[in-house]
Amino acid sequence: MIQDRMKKIQEIQYSVGLKRSNTEKVKSSSVEIFTDLMRSIQRCQFEQLKMMEEQQRAAEKQAADLIKELHQEITELKKRNTEMNSSLSSRPHTKNWTEIRIDSDVNLIPLYRALTQLKNTLNKKFYQTVSMGLKFVQKYAVDVTLDPDTANPYLILSDDGKQVSDGDIEQDVPENPKRFDESLSVLGKQGFSSGKFYYEVLVKGKSNWDLGVAKESINRKEDISPSPEDGIWNVILRNENQYKACDNSSILLSLKVKPEKVGVFVDYEEGLVSFYNVGSSSHIYSFTGQTFTEKLYPYFNPGLNDKGKNSNPLIITHVKLN
Repeated sequence: MIQDRMKKIQEIQYSVGLKRSNTEKVKSSSVEIFTDLMRSIQRCQFEQLKMMEEQQRAAEKQAADLIKELHQEITELKKRNTEMNSSLSSRPHTKNWTEIRIDSDVNLIPLYRALTQLKNTLNKKFYQTVSMGLKFVQKYAVDVTLDPDTANPYLILSDDGKQVSDGDIEQDVPENPKRFDESLSVLGKQGFSSGKFYYEVLVKGKSNWDLGVAKESINRKEDISPSPEDGIWNVILRNENQYKACDNSSILLSLKVKPEKVGVFVDYEEGLVSFYNVGSSSHIYSFTGQTFTEKLYPYFNPGLNDKGKNSNPLIITHVKLN
């Protein structure tokens, strides 16, 4: 009986180990399957894996309780064996452990079904926003005006706060903690911490620009390497025809039509920042699955003047519904 129970302990421990191995295999498999999905899907995948880990912890607790009970019975059996010289007639009442099992198999079918359904739901929601295009996002147009307190000293702002360009000469401006000292940047006056908003910017005739949104706490006193990790969600133009999305790794964009006016749309709760070519009513790029925890401000960088080659200003325009 002692040997049987020691063997049962080994079986339980093996089952727990096998369950842990299966759980790790599921984690690895899930990551491989969904690496091409959007970050929002990855967050939801994490929740599914978290649930599996909770199940693993529950199984380990169950195993620990059973092992503890088995050890108690082994101790009691050894005690009786000593006292009664292996008398079977008075052996203590013990549990029948024959049918006790720790389930080592993880049923992957419900998990995969749930993840697939989640993928389809999120994809549908995202592509619904993209496919509806300007007609959908333009409904959330807001009046954006540039904030001179944030403007780099080399920038020239129009009196109405709707245009910005690089003047190639440092302006005499007062020091301000809100001002960008190194980066050729300026923010909009109004910040947003909820809901949806949209604005449009004329970029015609420029060879270099950055557009998007930035979080309130962005570093304004040093040069900026634009990425969501540093609090900027941007699409940029370099060398007249090289378009990039400044994700955590730079993404080269292949655009069929060169945009003369760019629309920027943000859905704060959904963690979405999308860019549109207004002239062709086409989608340029979207940052998805972001997590916003502070105010977001429209962000503008007109690029260096480049001896007049890039002297045209970025112009915030009135949104005309298509």
